[in-house]
Amino acid sequence: MTKVDFYILSTGTREQLACRLAEKAYTLGNRIYIHTETTEQSTLMDELLWSFREASFVPHEQYQAGSESESPIQIGCHNSPESHCEVLINLSSEVPLFFSRFLRVAELVGTEKEAKTQGRDRFRFYRDRGYPLETHELGSK
Repeated sequence: MTKVDFYILSTGTREQLACRLAEKAYTLGNRIYIHTETTEQSTLMDELLWSFREASFVPHEQYQAGSESESPIQIGCHNSPESHCEVLINLSSEVPLFFSRFLRVAELVGTEKEAKTQGRDRFRFYRDRGYPLETHELGSK
């Protein structure tokens, strides 16, 4: 069964946290899909993964349906990746319909009031369906 972790931010952006989580999951040998809300957010994630930390290298690419990818990290907003991935990092405001294909889901909850409300809705969605949940409250690091 898919394990769902909620990361509650008190500072910083969800995109920055997504970069850190993707890097950690990658170094542990996982394949990752970062699900974004829009193509603009996908482009932002693409750029941030090259520059969020000077010393890091996080190989990634934007997902394109129908093309095979060897990249361990894919970024997309409209479709489920065709290749197998272990970790889903969700930056969308809604639960992706394909979330159960993954071993782990990282739900990132921002600091804005609307983001917190959407996060609570997603939490209830998973809880009501019996998925194992864990919450991580992140301070300013």
